[in-house]
Amino acid sequence: MPKDGKKKAAPQKTCMRCKYKHTPRKDASVRALHSRLNRIIGQLNGIKSMLDENRYCGDVLIQVSAAESALRTFGYMILRDHMESCITEEIKKGNTEIIDETMFLIKGLK
Repeated sequence: MPKDGKKKAAPQKTCMRCKYKHTPRKDASVRALHSRLNRIIGQLNGIKSMLDENRYCGDVLIQVSAAESALRTFGYMILRDHMESCITEEIKKGNTEIIDETMFLIKGLK
């Protein structure tokens, strides 16, 4: 321990390519997202059961389409939250590079 009696913080390891950011969310929002995600997981498990039961391909494809749509909607919900919080904060700080990141994220959701 140093002479002044204060502990020094351990040096933090950083990776220039790694970006882990923390996004605080309200409990109600997290519960709603978990609920929606659990429904999507249920849909995927239903598709798995359909395969095990050798169900008609057309029926399976309809369920795949529904699961894709549900997952895309989930992604849009996360994107909206990101835009309302993280992006807004970064732009207010003058960080316009966040726009490129956002465009990359939007393109990935299509």
